[in-house]
Amino acid sequence: MARISLTPPRTFLSRAVDWYSKRTYGKVLDPAKALAHNPKVLRSDLRFELAVAKWNRLDADLKALAVMASAASIGCSWCMDFGHWENQRRGMDVRKVHDVPVWRESDVYTPLERDVMEYAEAMTANPPQVTDELAGRLLAALGEAAHVELTAVIAVENLRSRMNSALGLTSQGFKDHCKVPGRGPAGAAAAGDAR
Repeated sequence: MARISLTPPRTFLSRAVDWYSKRTYGKVLDPAKALAHNPKVLRSDLRFELAVAKWNRLDADLKALAVMASAASIGCSWCMDFGHWENQRRGMDVRKVHDVPVWRESDVYTPLERDVMEYAEAMTANPPQVTDELAGRLLAALGEAAHVELTAVIAVENLRSRMNSALGLTSQGFKDHCKVPGRGPAGAAAAGDAR
């Protein structure tokens, strides 16, 4: 259950975001409702997300796997739910989307995809656990521009997932069932929130 009201004050900005969200996603996104309590934060987040959406040096599927692996590692069921829907909608292999929480046991990923998800988890760990060997493999495979974008998009997903989790935002029904693996007591609680 959300830790903040999802009925923010009605402002021009919140009404515009509601309209766009319903038109694009079929419903108003809970993170937008939560951020609408502070219009400056909402406006800044929207500008930032529009800029992030223009990043294009990293393959879209690799980016999606990195984002979802980071969200799964944090235990953000909202991000996993939305990520599943978003990536399935854009045509990503459903098996790859579905298996992100158990990517180590799955046979659907290439070695590069596995490195990307390992990197996402290593960056998301607290403190980060990125090794020179892993970073070197990714740099060699992706090149500098895409490697920087990969690193940045994982950091952005950490911002999203940690904020959504702290605000108590859970699956919004974009996917019938959202799997987030248990990772100790906090991860198990997050997995229980997933629908």
